Amino acid sequence: MIINGPNLNLLGKREPEVYGNTTFEDYFEQLKSKFPQLELEYYQSNVEGELISKIQEVGFDYDGIVLNAASYTHTSVGIGDAVKAINTPVVEVHISNTHKREDFRHISYISSGAKGVILGFGLQSYDLAIQSFLE
Repeated sequence: MIINGPNLNLLGKREPEVYGNTTFEDYFEQLKSKFPQLELEYYQSNVEGELISKIQEVGFDYDGIVLNAASYTHTSVGIGDAVKAINTPVVEVHISNTHKREDFRHISYISSGAKGVILGFGLQSYDLAIQSFLE
């Protein structure tokens, strides 16, 4: 399960110099082609509580969650607690290198509960996260 947080529905339009020109829906089709052996699902919400509910919903039955909580990474204790409360391993991903950005983006409330963190490789960060579940 890939779970994306706020504003990632604007990929392809939002700050293309940071996030590129590809929509996530187009990229998701590429991921499904690249990993045909997997049953990939995708969920996106701009609402913190909806993200927490989705993490709880899939967090006991799925083999892995790739989570890009976007700006909630740096503000949501609730999402961090949800990641710690489930059994399904979570890989935190970010398209940009958050450590090259504003200071507040250097803090993650998710990392301590995650299997790992991948950031700064553009959309390829999702590929790398998925591959981590296969090895």
